[in-house]
Amino acid sequence: MSPFFDAKSKNGEKYLEVYSRGIEVLRLTALNKGTAFSQEERIELGLEGLLPPVVLTLEHQVARLYNGFNEQPDDLAKYQFLRAVQERNEVLYYALISSYLEEMMPIIYTPTVGKAVQKYSSMYRSPRGLTFTAENISRADQIVNNYPWNDVRMIVATDSSAILGIGDQGHGGLAICIGKMALYTAGGGLSPFNALPVDLDVGTDRTDLTDDPGYLGVHDKRLTGKAYYDLLDDFVAAVQKRWPKAIIQWEDFAKDTAFAVLERYRKQVPSFNDDIQGTGAVVLAGLLNACKLKGETLSDQRIVVVGAGAGGVGVAKVIQDGLVHEGLTREQARSQMFIVDEFGLVIEGISPDEYKNPIKQDPKNCADWETKGEIPSLLEVIHNVKPTAMLGLTGVSGLFTERVIQAVAEYNKNPIIFPLSNPTSNVEAVPEDIFNWCSMINTGADAYPIIASGSPFPNVESRGKSHIIGQGNNAFIFPGLGFACSLGECKEITEGMIIESAHALANYTSKHHLEAGRIYPPIAELQAVSQDITERVMRLMLDQGLVRNKEITFENYIEKIAENSWKPEYLPFVAAEKSES
Repeated sequence: MSPFFDAKSKNGEKYLEVYSRGIEVLRLTALNKGTAFSQEERIELGLEGLLPPVVLTLEHQVARLYNGFNEQPDDLAKYQFLRAVQERNEVLYYALISSYLEEMMPIIYTPTVGKAVQKYSSMYRSPRGLTFTAENISRADQIVNNYPWNDVRMIVATDSSAILGIGDQGHGGLAICIGKMALYTAGGGLSPFNALPVDLDVGTDRTDLTDDPGYLGVHDKRLTGKAYYDLLDDFVAAVQKRWPKAIIQWEDFAKDTAFAVLERYRKQVPSFNDDIQGTGAVVLAGLLNACKLKGETLSDQRIVVVGAGAGGVGVAKVIQDGLVHEGLTREQARSQMFIVDEFGLVIEGISPDEYKNPIKQDPKNCADWETKGEIPSLLEVIHNVKPTAMLGLTGVSGLFTERVIQAVAEYNKNPIIFPLSNPTSNVEAVPEDIFNWCSMINTGADAYPIIASGSPFPNVESRGKSHIIGQGNNAFIFPGLGFACSLGECKEITEGMIIESAHALANYTSKHHLEAGRIYPPIAELQAVSQDITERVMRLMLDQGLVRNKEITFENYIEKIAENSWKPEYLPFVAAEKSES
């Protein structure tokens, strides 16, 4: 598994053969148990005298750390506290966040990780993952060999050009990849020793970063064109050479490159873009359940998607696939979806961006609209379409004004409104405001909006009822999808697998929570959700002949998923000498 230890099993009991000794064991995050080393392990591994004499259990350690977590003064301090734990003791870190996932996920992921990204250079403490630059990419083969884990199955890679809703963050985007990897393990069951966060530091166009002597990234403008793709080509080739079973998740690429990168490599290496496909799947799942609450189907809806970056177009494409899945033709599906960017409605023949082609509106569908200009504005789209659902993926705080929300509410007793932008400071509208504005238009007790947001928001009290605000978080999709693909050693990640993930999430929520008015499950159930998604995606992969792992069959795939799901627990250690062979 690594130069430091190897996982073994005897009579069905797992243990680790450990090659390191003494202080090295305590400094290796993968090996360190801290005060949980048994007396025998301390003697055999040369740890005697290096630790306090008491031997604690993992549960006791978790309790002590949770107290320390609660003593931190703010969310950023809590983030730093958890990262410090991760860099001391990998198993303890995952035991802690798995025990308090609902409380800690907003710290290790959105929204707090956005602040951590912005302060990455000033907060830097310990190295994690790999960084590729124009200066070192010629040594990519050597760089991947520097990484200690020999069986990497999942890579999250970013060029940091479009982090959340805060844009180009240079080298700081690595914090996003670290956070995603934590959720692959805590939520999906992927071993952290099969995981690799990667920063493709191709420079930054932020002069405030490049002019800052404390900035830790490349102090040059972003690579573009051939030089950019040459770097990515060399990165993919090096990864495939050392870790041929690895999946790549492309993360937070700007709209200009996100679709191009996905199409360039998806047939070469099993890969997906979470902002495009993961966001699309989680939004589709929320829409399906919102429709169930209204007693309608997805194909009954008229949908306005506001925002045409990678996330917005990705969401529109997946919803379009969902409509086709319900029996509509591709053109019928496209005619029921209206995508609005900063210029107005995205129309075929007018909007120049090629990546928007699959979701551009046919001009004939808006030919008879009365508009002030050639391109209908958001309000003009709303008044002509009379949408049943409006989704925000703009990163523009407050874009859904009172006037916009009330325009949607005029045509719907129960409008579906998803302000999905992250972090919280970039949300298009606060859920409480949406309820208040809608209640001014529709006064009936059963008239209320159905809302989901990207970041967590508290319940909204309205007309004597508490309304749960669903969190349409990508973490409901990518851990289960990625674990299925990595365990199955899939040949390709298909659009069908994305749709299957969405339906698995929707069905789980419908089964367990729809009666209570929830369109997404609580974050505390992330592991159960991910397991459902893993099982359904694996079944689909088997149906379609996409599983390369010969050990997995129709008869045993559920058992294999359970066997290979990593759990944060201390294994017994046995001191061993590393074989020279």
